[in-house]
Amino acid sequence: MDDIRTDTESLTTMMQDMGTAAQNAARALGRASTEQKNNALLAMAAALRAGKAEILAANEIDLAHGHDIGLTASLLDRLALDSARIAGIAKGIEDIAALPDPVGESIADQIRPNGLSIARVRMPLGVIGIIYESRPNVTADTGALCLKAGNATILRGGSEAVNSNRAILACMHIGLRAANLTIDTIALVPTQDRAAVGEMLTMNDKIDVIVPRGGRSLVERVQNEARVPVFAHLEGICHTYVHEDADIAMAQDIVVNAKMRRTSICGATETLLIDRSIAQTHLPKIADGLIDAGCVLKGDDEARAVDPRMEVATEDDWGREHLEAVLSVRVVESLDQAIEHIEHYGSSHTEAIVTNNHEAAETFLSNVTSSIVMHNASTQFADGGEFGMGAEIGISTGKMHARGPIGVEQLTTFKYVVRGNGQTRP
Repeated sequence: MDDIRTDTESLTTMMQDMGTAAQNAARALGRASTEQKNNALLAMAAALRAGKAEILAANEIDLAHGHDIGLTASLLDRLALDSARIAGIAKGIEDIAALPDPVGESIADQIRPNGLSIARVRMPLGVIGIIYESRPNVTADTGALCLKAGNATILRGGSEAVNSNRAILACMHIGLRAANLTIDTIALVPTQDRAAVGEMLTMNDKIDVIVPRGGRSLVERVQNEARVPVFAHLEGICHTYVHEDADIAMAQDIVVNAKMRRTSICGATETLLIDRSIAQTHLPKIADGLIDAGCVLKGDDEARAVDPRMEVATEDDWGREHLEAVLSVRVVESLDQAIEHIEHYGSSHTEAIVTNNHEAAETFLSNVTSSIVMHNASTQFADGGEFGMGAEIGISTGKMHARGPIGVEQLTTFKYVVRGNGQTRP
């Protein structure tokens, strides 16, 4: 499919037509059975495995272009697919198929004194617009999650992943056809014209929710310009705090994994906080593990006094999402100061405390307001798949409706279903 070039009027017409088709698809999907949706998902997973060679060939084209235009190492990592990643995407879709269907679930019910039965029942949001960069797996993950929750999807991927996205979408459409569902259920905007993003952000009569997945500039634009409700986070400025009662071996393992397992994901730890009382004993050991793994450390004055291998951390480093093998390190006086630092510099994504002190852990978990808080675990677990959701549509750091990984339940809203037997109100 060649990129469609359009003038402003034609682009608006095209996007409106996509919106109408998506609304029609969402209505049809609302009548689909759980079995029909699951059959589509399982057929998608099978098609992805069968189409691996075509997907990898398309991805090679995107990677070559990415190198030519100077994409950073972290963006290239997000863009890259291999056999294991494709298998993981397919497995994620199968996991979504195995989840309970949230549509129609009663999440609260009561019988009123007058005999009225009132239930709060989950229903799809409708049409969800996804605007994303670099990661072709988003095409599959979001399409599958939205389908399971009864929503149609309009995808607008980045130009750097256009061939990969189209190859994956072809497999998704095979699954939809196998289950007798329209391919308009999951649609990809067929132009790389940036004006298409602007159109999506104002289509509040066609799109019910927008989810941006990408860099700060994309997310800020969506949040500033959208006339449609938005699920989003700007950045993953995640912290791991090593408390004075932390086991040194556990602390090293968790911090190295939290930073270095995959540096390009939003759940990677970007700042290490460590108590002053254990800095002399614990910090050099943790630094050894990080440096051996290839990480550059940027410390405050106290951290550098303990371990002079660190570079100087600037004020900007505390609020920076490095997305590479760079970690900011700060020595703090206490648990309270660690929480203050996180609340000031964090992005409300994911924070972890390493400690064997139950009271300190509970204080941290209760008082840190981020969407995900952890005790004695790597921040890299901040992922819908790891939370048993099969996959995720993104991480929401806002405080309305959905927070943390957005899975099938978070992709529904609810309605009140009232049943009576002739009651009238006096």
